[in-house]
Amino acid sequence: MTDSKYPRAEKLKAKTEIALLFEKGKWRTYGNLRIILLKDKPDFPVSSAKFSVSVSKRYFKKAVHRNRVKRLLRECYRMNKDLFKEAFGEKTVAMLFWTSPEMPKKFQDVETQFIRLCQTQKKS
Repeated sequence: MTDSKYPRAEKLKAKTEIALLFEKGKWRTYGNLRIILLKDKPDFPVSSAKFSVSVSKRYFKKAVHRNRVKRLLRECYRMNKDLFKEAFGEKTVAMLFWTSPEMPKKFQDVETQFIRLCQTQKKS
C-alpha cells in the first residue's frame, strides 16, 4: 500500500524556496502540463520532496475554475506520488502548472498527462 497523503511537510510555501525554484529550476513540458524542478544539490540542499501547483489567472478568470484545476493537479500528485518520486527523485522541489485555457473534462485526462510527464522524464 502506498502512502497517498499530501502532508503539510510536502507543500511548497516558502517564498525564498519558490524564488530559488524560478531562478535555478529546470522546466519540463508534456501536453498541457508544465513543471519546474530543482533537485538536491550541494549549493541547495533539499531535506524532503516539496510540491506545489499553480494555475494562471490569464487562462481562468474565475477563482472557482482555477481552484478546480488546482485540486485536480494536487490529486494527480497525491495518487501518483511514487511514480513522481521515481521519475524526478526523492529530494526534489517542484511546481506544476496547467498551460491551457481549456478546462480539463475529466480527472483521468489530467492524470494521464501527469503520468506521461513522469514517464518521459524517466527516459531522458
